[in-house]
Amino acid sequence: MSTQVSPFGLEPSDISLSNTRRVDCEGVTARESPKTLDCGTDSNLYNDHMVNRASKNGFMSAGELARASGVSTDTLRHYERKEVLPLPARSRNRYRQYLPEATDRVRMVRGALAIGFTLDELASILKIRDGGGAPCMRVRELAAAKLEDLELRIRETTALRDDLAALLSDWDVRLAGAGRGGRAGLLESLHGKHNLDNPYTNPARRLKQKKQRKEIKSEG
Repeated sequence: MSTQVSPFGLEPSDISLSNTRRVDCEGVTARESPKTLDCGTDSNLYNDHMVNRASKNGFMSAGELARASGVSTDTLRHYERKEVLPLPARSRNRYRQYLPEATDRVRMVRGALAIGFTLDELASILKIRDGGGAPCMRVRELAAAKLEDLELRIRETTALRDDLAALLSDWDVRLAGAGRGGRAGLLESLHGKHNLDNPYTNPARRLKQKKQRKEIKSEG
């Protein structure tokens, strides 16, 4: 009987799980625990394995780093071009060689992007941090500006929702008065009724506010 080995270099006996039911995870059979065995690239088991594997020779390949951090190799190269990920060393055959700590760097970048930071903002911040500085106040200021911008957009969206709700009520009255198959002049009723103060219904105002927000950010 052949011995089965997990993709993490573990023997089946190394995985202490209670149930005897068998499950397949990317072609590898293992005993199922009361909880689902997480074999994805975002799992702690997978990521820890990749980092530990790199520590044996000191470096991670682009593919290993991409899998450990949940991005593509193209994304890694893009991060390098945008200067949020330091350029890696090269092997003799010109392959990228990343230090294990690059995994935490990529995860940090992904987390910052998820809450609205841009790569350009992160590049500026990380340049200061990598140089020994502490850009914490700048990070806080940018996050506060993003919250303010988000709250503004929520108010604008809420105003647009209220306008649409009122418009539909008006249209229902018009449709009832026009009778079945009759013209109610719904689109004609829009003339002069849209909210010119709402950027969502006024493209010119939306562009003006976007420009103002950029100017505020650049001044900060």
